[in-house]
Amino acid sequence: QVHLVESGGGLVQAGGSLRLSCVASGDTICIAALGWYRQAPGQERELVAVAITRGPTNYADSAKGRFTISRDNAKNTVYLQMNNLKPEDTAVYYCNAPCYTADYWGQGIQVTVSS
Repeated sequence: QVHLVESGGGLVQAGGSLRLSCVASGDTICIAALGWYRQAPGQERELVAVAITRGPTNYADSAKGRFTISRDNAKNTVYLQMNNLKPEDTAVYYCNAPCYTADYWGQGIQVTVSS
């Protein structure tokens, strides 16, 4: 079992920045890899970035160069620093923890970028 709680979303103008946080609790094996996904209205949920404990990070092409994922392993927290935000980044952002054959998700947090 994994519990994920996101915070930090909101409304920002294009070119602005936001930092999302996700606090994870539960099975330590299952929170070794924590990621961020997003889902815009009418679109499928897509990967934004993923970070593995003391391991590599991976980004979607849309996030490279603008977003940075990082972890504070002592706090079981993963962050997503989003810079130079664009209106097309508007979506609900979800924290994710893959766990054996299941996926755990946070409640989702809205990010809205105005032009």
